[in-house]
Amino acid sequence: MKFKKSLSILLLGAMVVACSTNPFTGKQTLALVPNSQILPMAFQQYNQFLSENKVVKGTADANMVKNVGQKIAAAAERYLTANGYAGYLTDYRWEYNLVDSKDVNAWCMPGGKIVVYTGILPITKDEAGLAAVMGHEVAHALANHGQQRMSAGQLQQLGAVGVGIATANSENAQIFNTAYGLGSNLGVMLPFSRSHETEADHIGLILMAIAGYEPAVSAELWERMQAQENGNAPPEILSTHPSSATRIQNIRAWAPEAKAEARKFGVTTFKR
Repeated sequence: MKFKKSLSILLLGAMVVACSTNPFTGKQTLALVPNSQILPMAFQQYNQFLSENKVVKGTADANMVKNVGQKIAAAAERYLTANGYAGYLTDYRWEYNLVDSKDVNAWCMPGGKIVVYTGILPITKDEAGLAAVMGHEVAHALANHGQQRMSAGQLQQLGAVGVGIATANSENAQIFNTAYGLGSNLGVMLPFSRSHETEADHIGLILMAIAGYEPAVSAELWERMQAQENGNAPPEILSTHPSSATRIQNIRAWAPEAKAEARKFGVTTFKR
């Protein structure tokens, strides 16, 4: 009992002390792993990834990825500065690369390291569709979702270890640890990831609108994504992403808000 009480105090103390503020929501978020450790690792992994894959350079598509990325990054800078977070991106090292791959995907590492796969371009279709994807991916980096996931993973591991020690003399220790792993995964980690995806959808809409793109295009993008799934998407409760139908509904509801936010920055026309 003393051990479990001490463990609880340790976990609570870690969560209270190691927190940061999400600049878009104002919420306190886990930050057990500081960016001073995360960003160098992210930059190294990004460079390694580029060295092991075919980076497309000098084409119209590659230039589009770079140009859209720069506009989204500039929109983020404007938003953060206007909302009291000047200097928030000081340690970011923005980079935008198109990689030759059939995968329908794009991602952004902490610190602004972005990759777009050629396989997603037929679905994004145009510059505005690409802005919807890149706005979403950049939002993950700006909201420190990678940091939060790493922190949550550390707490999950620490909790599992603590439970294992606390029940070491019990015949049910192995069963309890197995149940903890499953329960924490479905009950915490996956929903936590889905909440990040929804948050990135919301932030991404604001960024693409400030960058001058029509946010409603994002809903159209996800309609095409939904058609691409051919009914093969996993149940939402077992997915790290919301269903396409959920995303489309949310994005349509948020689009007017995103345009209203963009107008605060003098953006009155939105490219489709």
